[in-house]
Amino acid sequence: DKKGKKSFFEELSTDGIPEKVHEVAVKETQGKQVIKKKKDRRKGKGGDADEDDDETNVMLKLKKLSVQASDEDDEPGIIAEDVIAEQAKQEGDDPYANLSKKEKKKKKKQYERQVASVRAQNALEGDFSISQAEMSSRQAMLENASDIKLERFSISAHGKELFVNADLLIVAGRRYGLVGPNGKGKTTLLKHIANRALSIPPNIDVLLCEQEVVADDTPAVQAVLKADTRRLKLLQEEKQLQARLERGEDSVAQRLEKVYEELRVIGAAAAEAKARRILAGLSFTPEMQNRPTKRFSGGWRMRVSLARALFMEPTLLMLDEPTNHLDLNAVIWLNNYLQGWKKTLLIVSHDQSFLDDVCTDIIHLDNQKLYYYRGNYLTFKKMYVQKQKELQKQYDKQEKKLKELKAGGKSTKQAEKQTKDVLTRKQQKGKKKGGQEEESQEATELLKRPKEYTVKFTFPNPPPLSPPILGLHSVHFGYESQKPLFKNVDFGIDMDSRICIVGPNGVGKSTLLLLLTGKLNPKVGFFNQQYADQLNMEEVATEYLMRNFNLPYQDSRKCLGRFGLESHAHTIQISKLSGGQKARVVFAELSCRQPDVLILDEPTNNLDIESIDALSEAINEYKGAVIIVSHDARLITETQCQLWVVEDSTVNQIDGDFDDYKREVLESLGETMVNKVNP
Repeated sequence: DKKGKKSFFEELSTDGIPEKVHEVAVKETQGKQVIKKKKDRRKGKGGDADEDDDETNVMLKLKKLSVQASDEDDEPGIIAEDVIAEQAKQEGDDPYANLSKKEKKKKKKQYERQVASVRAQNALEGDFSISQAEMSSRQAMLENASDIKLERFSISAHGKELFVNADLLIVAGRRYGLVGPNGKGKTTLLKHIANRALSIPPNIDVLLCEQEVVADDTPAVQAVLKADTRRLKLLQEEKQLQARLERGEDSVAQRLEKVYEELRVIGAAAAEAKARRILAGLSFTPEMQNRPTKRFSGGWRMRVSLARALFMEPTLLMLDEPTNHLDLNAVIWLNNYLQGWKKTLLIVSHDQSFLDDVCTDIIHLDNQKLYYYRGNYLTFKKMYVQKQKELQKQYDKQEKKLKELKAGGKSTKQAEKQTKDVLTRKQQKGKKKGGQEEESQEATELLKRPKEYTVKFTFPNPPPLSPPILGLHSVHFGYESQKPLFKNVDFGIDMDSRICIVGPNGVGKSTLLLLLTGKLNPKVGFFNQQYADQLNMEEVATEYLMRNFNLPYQDSRKCLGRFGLESHAHTIQISKLSGGQKARVVFAELSCRQPDVLILDEPTNNLDIESIDALSEAINEYKGAVIIVSHDARLITETQCQLWVVEDSTVNQIDGDFDDYKREVLESLGETMVNKVNP
């Protein structure tokens, strides 16, 4: 039941999403009427057409792209040649017949000017605009297409170009990681694929998991099972046919046999066991699996939504930061589960260990284009570093040549033109060798200095302190009207301690950190994943640091800049900053406090990969004690943390390394640890 399946994907992928492309275009009959009038005018004027008439007709042909809530599938954007060809088709003419080369160029520019005008207007109005070459549309819309191939598409949002003439290639059965700096369009691309704003083959069902499941009386396990609408319809039909058969209607027996066979093929009998396995992997206890969704927090309802997506197994599953707000045990299970995923996967994640284990390919968003690397994230990093070195060499060679030309008497303009001409000839020669046709006559641009995105975190080192510097001794604790979380806890650290607290959600990891911060004499730097608990949301970041630490204005800005907060965000009210920007303000505050002990509760949430690397390096350079609660496996292993597990109302050190802990978690769920194979 393809229709029933699609309705579920639309429900999860489009509900509550504002970015849905809606095309506003003239009717075909109106276009024909305009063309007819234009022919009449030509006859009356001896065949000469006024340029204004041409532009008016173009505006009727253009498809204005604007962002609205819509359930309609959309066609791709347009380019100048499309309009010319369509107009000629209606008129029965060759689009370039009887035109000189100069006239062709003029006409093309005229149409492109109108297209640019429409796109610019949408951008100014805060809309998304999309364009995509018609050729890739025809390829993508093949009924039997198993891959997604989009060529030369562009997306802009709120006047900002996110993708310009980018190419998207997603091969069936591959697991892709989409990486790049925050705020450059990764999530926007996922949403446009999910909404089919870009031309996705109709036979490929697509799901972007981003909406919480509805909060109602439906038990979590039933919310997952109900996602399979085909199974539900077959079960309902089975029930009705059985009732009719019992009433003596033998004519339904043949159809009932077919229903039994369809249920067998889709594995209906094992559906509940599959749903419960997924929920258990995401840290739902048996009692929680039967609990109504309205009794869960938003984070847990998001897990139910993730479970539904995994249960349905769409042709293309897209996950945006799936490890955020999962506990470490759930991340370990999801990592292992997705390594066996047989269909196509597209993930945006800042968790390098997750990307290394799960992904067979990496797509890098850089300078509004998409670049493809075969292999996991570690392989990509090595190849990208090498690529940057090569680009730097080419840039240095170009600058040396420019300098020589200027020294030989050439002006800057002449030197640059000569260098561009050489680059153009090299590119054309390369295209001919590769059998590629020349696509444009645009002048080649000079190479720009390769930009490197780097972040540096630092924490000032504390003075030496005698051990133990922090500890809990025979501590009992529990919240009112709830069973005790801790009994007789003994826990202590020294200056060189590196400890990571692990365990499933709800056992008291964050509570343990709060207990530690409340019992201290040394100064403690505490990073709370709930930023609102630490920051004054009404202040701007610079004012916050100046008030708390008596810093001069410029020093507060330098401190924020060291932790990667963009300069324009220094004077924006904290409440209006993104999650990642707020995290950087908190880290800047920790640095200003000059703590003896760092206590970090899920510090990687909302940080990009480069910032997590910087945090890891800062922790390794820091001379004080560090206690972490984190689901980020790479941060745990890179900082060489000892693992302490919270269980059975106490805290105990784990024997073994992180792989031993992963194996223990999976065995407790009845799962087998997947042996990672290089893709």
